[in-house]
Amino acid sequence: MDLTQLIPIGVFLLLIAVLSPLLGTYIARLLGGEGADEMDWKQYLGAILTFNAVGFGFLICLLMCQQYLPLNPDGAKGLDLALAFNIAVSFVTNTNWQSYAGETTLSQFSQMVGLGTQNFLSAATGIAVLVAVTRGLARSSGKTLGNAWRDMSRIVLGILLPLSVLFAMIFVSEGMVQTFDSAHQITTLEGKQQTIPVGPAASQIAIKQLGTNGGGYYNANSAHPLENPTPLTNLLSTIALILIPGSLCFTYGIMANHRKHGIALFATMLILLTIGIGVSLWSENASATAIGERSLMEGKESRFGVPESILWSTTTTAASNGSVNAMHSSLSPVAGGIAMLNMMLGEIVFGGVGSGLYGMILFVILTVFLTGLMVGRTPEYLGKRIDAVDVRWAIVAIIAPSAAMLISSAISLSTGVGRSSMLHTGAHGISEVLYAWASAAGNNGSAFAGLNANTTFYNIGIGIAMLIGRYAVIIPVVIIAGRMVSRIRMKESAGTFPTHSPLFVLLLIGTILIVGALTFFPVLLMSPLTEQVQLMRGGF
Repeated sequence: MDLTQLIPIGVFLLLIAVLSPLLGTYIARLLGGEGADEMDWKQYLGAILTFNAVGFGFLICLLMCQQYLPLNPDGAKGLDLALAFNIAVSFVTNTNWQSYAGETTLSQFSQMVGLGTQNFLSAATGIAVLVAVTRGLARSSGKTLGNAWRDMSRIVLGILLPLSVLFAMIFVSEGMVQTFDSAHQITTLEGKQQTIPVGPAASQIAIKQLGTNGGGYYNANSAHPLENPTPLTNLLSTIALILIPGSLCFTYGIMANHRKHGIALFATMLILLTIGIGVSLWSENASATAIGERSLMEGKESRFGVPESILWSTTTTAASNGSVNAMHSSLSPVAGGIAMLNMMLGEIVFGGVGSGLYGMILFVILTVFLTGLMVGRTPEYLGKRIDAVDVRWAIVAIIAPSAAMLISSAISLSTGVGRSSMLHTGAHGISEVLYAWASAAGNNGSAFAGLNANTTFYNIGIGIAMLIGRYAVIIPVVIIAGRMVSRIRMKESAGTFPTHSPLFVLLLIGTILIVGALTFFPVLLMSPLTEQVQLMRGGF
């Protein structure tokens, strides 16, 4: 590979490192301080769950009745209950799993008022939960975690909306489609007729990337030239999907009065992301060499090439975004496996907006607890003592999505209704099924396209997995925050384990990888790793 092809990756990493602290400081100022009418953990959690439930009910009704609603120039019909349920759960949980083609299945009204609205609100939910957890750890002998309604309003109006307007304007200037016209009928160079669906895409793509939502206006997602027309939109889209998750590390450090710890968490995530990109690039090059090709271009846009495709595939699965500019099923086996592993680890390598960092905090609690056991001291995190109940809740939040992934995959592979949707057999067929459930329970939304997921079995099953992946984590972390906020925050002493040192970063990475390896290595061995060995031997 020509080293100049790696320049976009270097530019991307540099911009993330420079922009994240600036945005993180702004977010901390926007959401810092105390206000009136604050809620305890039960009230805060109740507000979040109620708000999400109302959004789910509204969206499922809208999708089933879209033929009666305005802005439907192409005559999209109402959806059946199973698909509407799947889509509603998908967008409320910030997953944006799509077992349908958006440009032909949904009206412009459904795309904007239904999905676009939830792109903002689901992202705001994740950030609000993170802010509540941060307050729980930062406050001493307190009772409240903030006001959920005020937090979400400030997040939408002060962070998500301004950034979305800015990015959307740039996207439109680069040729991304933004119109209320009906589909265009054109004559191709071969003299044949072709229908090109258009619509208000740019405004939705901006929040799709910034809110780590990932659901595309078009079925091809960001591989579609009307959704990602130029190298600049490709670079900005890649930056957007990780900008807020990266910035929140610095926000967390500022609000918790421990800036160095926020930097340590950012460094941990950046190291894991860089390793994933490097391993994926190696796999692509080694696989191409093994079959006598210069590069593996199947499923990739020639205008982007391998490096930009791998940068996106690794980043989108690390950041719980799920958008794609290449077909993940056509990635080399280990590159697809890295994308899968990012989701299996709980989307904590930057992860979704808010959700990635509070997921990482669960691993931090586990790391600090294990470290305390090794040295014989009571574990402390940010001056708060950690007890066995906290660790139990952390383990519940870590294990629940993993169990959903593995149990659902086992059911799919052992039943006829599950196997009937598989396009491939063997190791790649296992990868298709495993990837789908990992994407659902990890709230990512990307897919190996060889699996036909638009069936009642997968629509309902994946919907349930998405609910588990979202709320089986939110509920425990808010409970932990409620327990922490009432405790006295003690000053660091000589015996306190420093959570900002290089040793802490190494221990945290080790804990993450050990938990991931112990949980998922056997099934990864049967799917992408086996497929990679077969490929290196010259065939499948």
